[in-house]
Amino acid sequence: MAGLFLTVSVWAQQVEQKSVYNVPVKKIEVNGSAEIEITPDEIYLSISLKEYYKTKTSKIDISMLEKQLEKAVADAGIAKENLTIENVYGYNPDYWWKKKKNDPDFLASKKYRLKLSRLDKVNGIMAGVDEEGIESVNIASFSHSRMEDYRREVKIKALQAAKAKAAYLLGAIDEKVDGVIEVQEINTDNYSDVRPVYANMAYKSAGESVAADSNIDFKTIKVRAEIRAVFGVK
Repeated sequence: MAGLFLTVSVWAQQVEQKSVYNVPVKKIEVNGSAEIEITPDEIYLSISLKEYYKTKTSKIDISMLEKQLEKAVADAGIAKENLTIENVYGYNPDYWWKKKKNDPDFLASKKYRLKLSRLDKVNGIMAGVDEEGIESVNIASFSHSRMEDYRREVKIKALQAAKAKAAYLLGAIDEKVDGVIEVQEINTDNYSDVRPVYANMAYKSAGESVAADSNIDFKTIKVRAEIRAVFGVK
């Protein structure tokens, strides 16, 4: 609303100038853009565990797999609240428990969401869980805890870039920038489609030696903004 008020106020001033002096207001319109790169520090990993038969009569229960995952997360120094249940079997929990109780051959599955600040603990965590019980592991989403700060920063830089552009364009004809007349956000809060680096996502099974922490990291997220600005000319 502040940008809108500014635009209307200046427009009214222009009309008054024209009516009194009958002289057009000299102005220049430019676009400014800015982009910054940041490394995500909020990464959400989706982990799906599923029961399986170790032998024809011996089934590894979902509760055992869950305990393994919880211990592995704790051993990695990650807070307990960072691990949550995302889904159970794909249906409502009541159906899941009923099916499990009535069908001895039913293989239950659970999906968990693990919040990490980096991916370097993934190998160690997954090595602590029975490999046969791991149905899938993938990155669900990622962001940054200070994203709002970066959004503001890139918008400010875009506006500053617009003013700098107006200044050097006018300088080429010996003119100078006066006050701002109008500011409009053209393209803000724009994030590039960044893919994570999966090269080191392989992990060892629980039966092998504990996997070392990897050097997995994300490519940077590019946050971009573009501003249209109109400045007066002195």
